[in-house]
Amino acid sequence: MPQQTLKGIIAYPITPFDPDTGAVDHDALSRLTDRLVTSGSLAVAPLGSTGESAYLGEAEWDAVCETVLSTVAGRVPTLVGVAHLTTEGTVRRARVAARLGASAVMVLPQVYWSLTEAELARHYAEVAAATDLPIMLYNNPGTSGIDLVPETIVELARKIPNLTMVKESSGEVARFTALRELSEGALSVYNGNNPVALDAFRAGAASWCTAAPCLVPDWTLQLYAAAISGQDERADAILAELLPFLQFIVGHGLPRAIKAGLQLHNHPVGPPRAPMLPLPEKETEQLRDLLDRLESHPYLDGDILTALAPTP
Repeated sequence: MPQQTLKGIIAYPITPFDPDTGAVDHDALSRLTDRLVTSGSLAVAPLGSTGESAYLGEAEWDAVCETVLSTVAGRVPTLVGVAHLTTEGTVRRARVAARLGASAVMVLPQVYWSLTEAELARHYAEVAAATDLPIMLYNNPGTSGIDLVPETIVELARKIPNLTMVKESSGEVARFTALRELSEGALSVYNGNNPVALDAFRAGAASWCTAAPCLVPDWTLQLYAAAISGQDERADAILAELLPFLQFIVGHGLPRAIKAGLQLHNHPVGPPRAPMLPLPEKETEQLRDLLDRLESHPYLDGDILTALAPTP
């Protein structure tokens, strides 16, 4: 089974919409994507739940995919979320992502009816057969309504050679170890649950998939650098400062919270798409306070990349 070894911070962009027309704002999307690349993210992963992919028409989805991949222009890997309610739709999106130059695709079992193990196996097998790209299985019971346990995931991976990665977002840290041990190291495991980021690194997660770099890229890089260099006290201290922000953006819905934060940073990206509503005024002020605290913190003094170097 081929091994995919993405490590570091994988950034998830939102999808901007024009506040007047409701259409995708491709200029704003390109600017945000470029900031994610230049701020140090290992990879960019458009069209996940943060990117409101479930609310995009097919032509819009294709256009967003093309804008992000053309903006990245090969500077970092791209991991495209191709989830769709139907297998046919997921296959179509996977083929589009491959044609446009994606490095890998991420497949969330987005469901209306609960699926049996046989149905899940057929879904993933048909998507995998549609492209030679590496596939990341995305387990997020909070958004998909289905929870894939490590034993099920490993069994799927044994049958599907290009299923080489797992994004685990249940928040159960023990699953990172279980997935690596059950697969005998064949699966690379990635964390998608923001509040458990540090525990996930300590349990062997290869990377952190997060929308946080849209607002606080330096903090995510600092946490990763401290974690992988064994600076446990520093990592704990960074997480203690960052955790209220991470809990806030998850608790209030990533698209609306990240979009409100970008507006506060003078990077307008429009509202979330209906039925979602913008973050209310009271919560927006809470977010402003959290961001102000992080931006004024002494951890951000000086050259951040130099500061991230391991202590001799």
